[in-house]
Amino acid sequence: MKHINLNRHLVLEAPERVADGAGGFAETWQPIGEVWAEIIARTGREVTEGAAQVSSTGYKITVRAAPWGAPSRPKPEQRLRGGGRIFRIEAVTERDPLGRYLTCYAQEEVAV
Repeated sequence: MKHINLNRHLVLEAPERVADGAGGFAETWQPIGEVWAEIIARTGREVTEGAAQVSSTGYKITVRAAPWGAPSRPKPEQRLRGGGRIFRIEAVTERDPLGRYLTCYAQEEVAV
């Protein structure tokens, strides 16, 4: 296994539904932890969503593992935030046979 360089500080966030006072819900993001990560770009493409063009890039984000079921263990539908950048987690898998690291497959979308 190649050397892992955890050089990026990210905040792990989870969605939270909050009543909007009109019988519905609004989704907000709550920080649940901080991680150091290695971020490697995969592929990117430009897509059109309605009237807007969006650049969508996939990333492999490696973080230290946390025990299964721990709140600090990243899960799909959560996100990682670094400054103004947001990485939406799509899948999480163990990177090595000993389970010391996790790989988060994530997407970042930016309006063009």
